[in-house]
Formats: sequence, C-alpha cells, structure tokens
Amino acid sequence: MVRSSRGDASPGMWRREAGTVVLRVPPFPEQAVAPFAIIAGLQVPRVPTEWAPHAHPRHELVWVRGGTLTSRVADRVFTVSEGHGLWMPAGVVHGGRATAGAKFYEAFFAPDRAPLAFASALALEEPRAIAMTPLLESLLTHLSRTDLDTAARQRAESVVFDVLQPSEHQFALQLPGDARIDAIAEALLDDPADNRSLEEWARWLGISDRTITRAFRHATGLSFAQWRQVLRVHRALTLLAEGLDVTTVSETLGYAQPSTFIASFRRVMGTTPGAFLDTADGAPDPSEGVRNPVVPVQNS
Repeated sequence: MVRSSRGDASPGMWRREAGTVVLRVPPFPEQAVAPFAIIAGLQVPRVPTEWAPHAHPRHELVWVRGGTLTSRVADRVFTVSEGHGLWMPAGVVHGGRATAGAKFYEAFFAPDRAPLAFASALALEEPRAIAMTPLLESLLTHLSRTDLDTAARQRAESVVFDVLQPSEHQFALQLPGDARIDAIAEALLDDPADNRSLEEWARWLGISDRTITRAFRHATGLSFAQWRQVLRVHRALTLLAEGLDVTTVSETLGYAQPSTFIASFRRVMGTTPGAFLDTADGAPDPSEGVRNPVVPVQNS
C-alpha cells in the first residue's frame, strides 16, 4: 500500500515534505535468504519516502549516499548522514524516512549466524550508529552479488563481522516522554526554528519555567537549551545533505548569525559543518566501480 502526504506532521519526527510517499513494509522474505548470514541491497527513492513503523526478523543495517536517513525508535530519533549507518536489531519496531534521490543501502544479518563475540563485544541489541568505512561498504556491496560461491561468501561475511564497529557519534535525539513537556518537543520537531524562550513556553503550557527545566533534565539528561540545540543539529544534517549552504541552514533553523550556528554544530558534533561534510564526501560510493553492483530490494 502506498499513499501520499501533503505536509502533515507525524509525532516525534520532522515535518513531512510535500509529496512524501509512505510505504507499509511487508514481512521480510526470510525463506529467500535462509542460506546466507548477510544479504545486502539498494533502492533509490525518487521522492521523499517514509516507512511506516515495522520490525524485521533479521538485524538490519541501513546507510545512505547523497542524502540522509531519519528513524524513529520508541522515544528516540536517529539521524544518519553519509559515512554512517544505523544498526536496527531484529524485532525492534521502527519507522524511517529517506530524502528524495538518496541511495538507500541495507543489509540484513541472520541473528543465529552472527558470531557470539561480535554480538557481545558491540552490544548490538540496541539501535546504534555504525561507522561505514570504505572497507565495510565494499564488503557489503560484494555480498550483494548473486554469483558468489558459498566459500567466497563465507569469507566476506567473516570479515564484515570483524570490521563492523559503532560510530563515535551516535546521532540519537532523546524525546522527553513526559506529558508536561511533550508539547514543546513536538512543536520544535515540527519547527526547529521556533525561538520561543523558556518563559514563553512556560506561559503557553501554564506551568513554571523551573518545572520545564527539571522535566527536560530528568527525561533527556539535557537542559532545555541543550536539547533544542541537539535537535537543530539533527535537522541541520538533513538540510546540509540536501545541498543547502551554511547561511541558509542557519536562517532556516532560526539562528541570528551563521557563526552562532557553526559554534552550536561544533559543540554537538565536535567539528564544523564544512569539516563534517568534507569527511563524509571523502568516502567513495560503494556502488561505483564494482562489478555486478548491488541489486535492488523492494520496500524492505
């Protein structure tokens, strides 16, 4: 089933772009990949695409080129940009969005075939951002081929388990999950540029600013100002990936000056927007220059 959305907002996610297509994800065809520990594929959404909440019987690793991926998992929002991937454990319910034209890669891992040392060392029972190194991407692209014999596939799979590592940036925005302040979080997710002060939010909700401060700190571990800063940086990752320049992103997110946005981005990400994008751009597209490139996977 496919339907279109015209800009309506989804709780806990960014405002949908006009023309977003929402896909209802069918059960993953387990019988089609039973002989393999890992199966990989690629799809390229021609329009902004959202996957309704769903779960898979296998672990899933997704990453993108030429765009960003945003995923909602319970009370967390993950934003994954180039150079990073998102590990989604089997059975975890999640929804996701990819920007139009992004190359959307995915790999599925059979839970009963992953080495015990791999699972225990990486604590991959929780969603995690993964460092998509050129080696890891090339190996997963290699595994998408249909002409590999069993021995070649097993060798490549064993190296994948050796090199797959969490990213030092986890890109997770903790949502409050507190009825007293959830309306603030939803309003800012809908419009990160909303510059209302803590006092203005308090008057809007009819509670004290001290209550808001304590609630944000207790629910997210961050002050209200810090939480809004992290949210804006998450949104900035998508805007920058879409090709917007720093000045435009700064204005879109409600910053008075680009220098203020750059300083905020550095506090959250540890680097400037330009340096972050340069690092992401330096990783090669795994589907280029590879014989028998990745095969499409439909709606998975």
